[in-house]
Amino acid sequence: MIECMTVGDMIPTNSYFYIDDETKHGFLIDAGAEGARLAAHAEAHGWTIERLLLTHCHFDHIGGAAEFSTRTGAPIYAAEDSPRYYSDPRWNLSLWGGGSVTLSDVTTFADREVITLAANPDVALEVRCTPGHTTDSCIFYSARDGVAFVGDTIFLASVGRTDFPGGDEQTLWDSIAREVFTLPPETVLYSGHTEPTTVGAEMARYRR
Repeated sequence: MIECMTVGDMIPTNSYFYIDDETKHGFLIDAGAEGARLAAHAEAHGWTIERLLLTHCHFDHIGGAAEFSTRTGAPIYAAEDSPRYYSDPRWNLSLWGGGSVTLSDVTTFADREVITLAANPDVALEVRCTPGHTTDSCIFYSARDGVAFVGDTIFLASVGRTDFPGGDEQTLWDSIAREVFTLPPETVLYSGHTEPTTVGAEMARYRR
């Protein structure tokens, strides 16, 4: 089961609960703000969140992570290049947003690492690194369910900005071609800021 909650006022951001119906265990993908609200939602549904997975470490994706982790006990995971972002408000843009957001105690994962649910190992997400929007951007892909959580790599009818620290337009398009457009066309893409789309729809839009 996938349930989206949109959090944050300045930049509304999608957080996704990816839950195994049988065990009620799962993952949360991104926690941009309102960590207490996200935690309360999980608790109200009886869900155990085994890990909080970050698609990248801009402030609008990590702003609620520490509070969520504290309230639920879920450890925080991010890509290997994430420390420069989650430890530096200039790189994660929280200074631009009028605050100062940092994280600690973050475990990193590697490209192509498979993150499995302890309560049901059949539920798993493959990490695919997609630098371009940031150097630490990644997507989480489930072949079993035909879905990918893509953060700010690609949206419905748009792609991530590349004018922030670590961004690069050509690198982003290379990542999309390599890691997104090679997925089955029916794969549903759940992004950080728009409604879902599919690989096929976005390939048709950009490959003319």
